Amino acid sequence: MDKLLRPHANYAAAYLDDIVIHSPDWETHLDKVEAVLDALRKAGLTANPLKCVIGLAEAKYLGHVVGRGVVKPQWNKVEAIQDWPRPIRKKQVRAFLGIVGYYRRFIPHFATRAGPLTDLIKARGPEIVKWTDAAEAAFADLRTALCCHPVLMAPDFEKEFILQTDASEVGLGAVLSQMVGEEEHPILYLSRKLLPREQKYAVVEKECLAIKWAMETLRYYLLGRRFTLVTDHAPLQWMHRNKERNARVTRWFLSLQPFHFRVQHRAGSQHGNADGLSRQHCLSSRVAQPLGVEQGGGICDTAWPEGSIRVLAGGLIPCQGRKVCFRLTRTAVAN
Repeated sequence: MDKLLRPHANYAAAYLDDIVIHSPDWETHLDKVEAVLDALRKAGLTANPLKCVIGLAEAKYLGHVVGRGVVKPQWNKVEAIQDWPRPIRKKQVRAFLGIVGYYRRFIPHFATRAGPLTDLIKARGPEIVKWTDAAEAAFADLRTALCCHPVLMAPDFEKEFILQTDASEVGLGAVLSQMVGEEEHPILYLSRKLLPREQKYAVVEKECLAIKWAMETLRYYLLGRRFTLVTDHAPLQWMHRNKERNARVTRWFLSLQPFHFRVQHRAGSQHGNADGLSRQHCLSSRVAQPLGVEQGGGICDTAWPEGSIRVLAGGLIPCQGRKVCFRLTRTAVAN
């Protein structure tokens, strides 16, 4: 089906045999529907009229309500989560985490909040779980997390994206958003718990790791277009002036050459979205685990190589800096 709809990819998408067509106005919509139906006819396929709905302002699709420029969870799914009985067995815990995790893009610091429950299914032992106060708090929290009608804005690929990243001692967080008028609206939330070895990294390495992880995770949104990277880590703006080099950070930022972005510093007091995602685990480290990060290593008193900073600031290494960057990379890999 994807191959069949490839010429119509700008306005039609399919999941198995479910096709959704989106348009800005009614006349354009009729033309696009006709084009998709014509493609189906040429391929020898038919659409069941009883299952077709045309001209909706909002449509229910794959457990979501999509339309009017926003995406939100389907309410009957939210009610099912809200009424979910307390799990007794590991299999039931996995089922609950599966359905809630499907909507994790709507739940800030999901990994942190689900931490006590994921700890239950990791532990070896009997199938019957040992329910704890932390697990009960996490279960109650996740059951109600979607009940406040969370809404995410649908991405507009004609506008510039804003990527906010942050790292704390225990986790990384990121928020992808866009400006609508004078307000910044979230498109999705990301977060991950730091691995034990990653928690030993220096601050600058954790911040770099958050950037690398977020960009690679969101490459579908970010590749091929200019975007703004927002960070509360001020040294990112001047580190290239330091002549000392860090091999790990050099490798990370050389891997980001395909991305084209500019760096904007935002004070921590104004960096609440991503900062909160990365630090949520600190607020309840015995109860949960933070969301979103990648990998990194080592201790960093040193700064980023100049060539890598050019990658960070501009997305591409200028010709005059490539030899320096590649030489540093070879040294880093050798070490």
